[in-house]
Amino acid sequence: MISAAIGMAALVIFLALAASAQRHPAEPGDEDKTGVRLKRSQVEEILKADRAKSIEDAGQLVKLSEQLQAELEKNDKSVLSVAALRKTEEIEKLAKRIRGRLRRF
Repeated sequence: MISAAIGMAALVIFLALAASAQRHPAEPGDEDKTGVRLKRSQVEEILKADRAKSIEDAGQLVKLSEQLQAELEKNDKSVLSVAALRKTEEIEKLAKRIRGRLRRF
């Protein structure tokens, strides 16, 4: 069950990254969320940096998920350890950061 959840999370991340790679860059003069007009090259650089950071965060997300899975498998109790709870919180933060970057423009 845990493996399926990790697999689904990895699939969602992969699909989101693929969608962001296929997304057309904004037209010159498009505005970001602050209302500032950006040049096409600026938008492309921001998207490129966001994509690289999202890939890095996705790798960290997979690593944390695997650590959490190992922790859950070795613990035969119904109660989670504090370390496992912290890992779940970090997984959630990483996923929100990735989602936020993908929704930026």
